[in-house]
Amino acid sequence: EINRILAKAAQKYGLAMGVGSQRIGVGKPEGMNTFEIRKFAPDITLFSNLGAIQLNNGFSTDECKKTIDSINADALILHLNPLQEALMKNGNTNYFGLLNKIEYTCKNLEVPVIVKEVGWGISAQVAKNLFDAGVQAIDVAGAGGTSWSEVEKHRLNNPSGKRIAHGFRDWGIPTAEALIEIRKELPHILLFSSGGIKTGLDVVKSIALGANMVGMARKFLIVAMKSQNDLDELIIEIANQIKITMFAIGVKEIGDISSNHIKRIN
Repeated sequence: EINRILAKAAQKYGLAMGVGSQRIGVGKPEGMNTFEIRKFAPDITLFSNLGAIQLNNGFSTDECKKTIDSINADALILHLNPLQEALMKNGNTNYFGLLNKIEYTCKNLEVPVIVKEVGWGISAQVAKNLFDAGVQAIDVAGAGGTSWSEVEKHRLNNPSGKRIAHGFRDWGIPTAEALIEIRKELPHILLFSSGGIKTGLDVVKSIALGANMVGMARKFLIVAMKSQNDLDELIIEIANQIKITMFAIGVKEIGDISSNHIKRIN
């Protein structure tokens, strides 16, 4: 139901959309069916999504292709969540050789591969390694939004595990820092900003720092659980904030926003 509401809004306002991890649906049609939203959003840019760690856990390009085809996606997002895996009960921490698996996947899929973090940011060096491996876009998903170490803390039952997880509450590269570092190292890469994005002003700031696209999750999800009308209202408000910010800095087109329009205070 939530995916349907989000997809209808994306179609109405011309937004891109990425679904949550589709691992639950691999081999389980009843699970994959919950992601089938293309019929509600035939024209949008739609991203499929799997945990990159699954490439070290028995998933091949065949599973990736099935995941993409199941929703007629335009690209595949592989998400990285090593800290979350290390903290969760029975988490998978076998990341050895994963970059090679990502490179193989990039070479053998017909759609672009995007790599994103889940809320702790991606460094310039990691971004370069991924780009050299054939990844076509990076979503920094920096610190500043949802903390999955805190999520795992609340899922754990033992006090020691909770204390360990709580120690990572401030972990990660902030979204703004990740954007600055990666854009400096890789001036031509397709770069997404996410992680703590809440307003249209945040969107413009992200673009000024080098982002080509900007994503929100938590705010949209909360409103989508209320009603379609509430989500429509939120999107219009964010769009108006973007327009007003552009007007206030004297910019007519999105493409004219640059680092000249933002002042960094150390």
